[in-house]
Amino acid sequence: MANPETPLDSLLKAQIAAQGPITLAEFMATCLLHPEHGYYTTRDPLGRAGDFITAPEISQMFGELLGLCLAQAWVDQGAPDRFILAELGPGRGTLMADLLRATHKVPGFHAAANLHLLEASPSLRALQKQTLAAYSVTWTDSIDAVPDDAPLFLIANEFFDALPIRQFTRHIDGWCETIVGVAQDQLVKGYAAPVALPALAHRLDDTKPGQVIETRPDATPIMARIGAQISAHGGAALIIDYGNWRSNGDTLQAMRNHAFADPFAAPGQADLTAHVDFEALAQAAAPAVATGLTDQGALLARLGIGARAQLLSRNLSGAALENHLGATQRLTRAEEMGSLFKALALYAPQHPAPAGFD
Repeated sequence: MANPETPLDSLLKAQIAAQGPITLAEFMATCLLHPEHGYYTTRDPLGRAGDFITAPEISQMFGELLGLCLAQAWVDQGAPDRFILAELGPGRGTLMADLLRATHKVPGFHAAANLHLLEASPSLRALQKQTLAAYSVTWTDSIDAVPDDAPLFLIANEFFDALPIRQFTRHIDGWCETIVGVAQDQLVKGYAAPVALPALAHRLDDTKPGQVIETRPDATPIMARIGAQISAHGGAALIIDYGNWRSNGDTLQAMRNHAFADPFAAPGQADLTAHVDFEALAQAAAPAVATGLTDQGALLARLGIGARAQLLSRNLSGAALENHLGATQRLTRAEEMGSLFKALALYAPQHPAPAGFD
């Protein structure tokens, strides 16, 4: 059965007819950020009315605890009187709003903070401006536009999973890249001819023919910039996402109406993501120090979510209390978000690791 055609479906088919198959990274970038028909440029994807929900939208505790983690790192580094407070992919601005509310009593923290949000979506920027109307915020669509002359305290929750991936299948004669073409008037996945790729030589020892790995070209310069600034001026970065230490397998997925969908069926109408390769992020951030991976549930427990949840529950009853307890469990239980999502921290060698991290 043919898939219903979307505006991007027609555009992509015309491009492929004229120029040949495109890489998976090109396909993802077009689907997510096309200026007229891209998924993120045309809607608010979050919440019950959207296609997925993120941790900050589940409970205020998520942003509060991570905010206090960054504030403690700032204190541990001598409370510099000027620093950059940045978030990558801030969604509706909920996490940053919770972070700022939780840290407003930390002496000097708000006065020293210069707030920068990296957001490519016009629709989400508009929501962030409403949520953070009480604060002075600078928006940018490039990490290079963030000032690099001060300590950087940064957070990125479910940012890297949405960056486009390239996908390669190990072959006896090299690596076959996943490409997107057209067959029977449908967008379909295919494979380029195998080639030797020196950049993937390090994966020959832990893969066999037929196995798939994924890379994220756009993540490397972002992490390199973050790592260089933290190493030179101090600061810390908290990165929370789903994935593993090293890429392994085909993890591309589409979410629509809170359910998995065919990534190629309705371009521009579904969220496209893939698991994060945390090892690649850590390597790109050198010479900043990277912690090992910590499960989200374990991190939140170390940061005090139990005590915070208990405090917030004191004046709740009935459905409100039930929802609060359910949100706490959703964030922390291993069978829900607790172990699926991982956290990685970056910090300068001369400073301690942020609270909650080994």
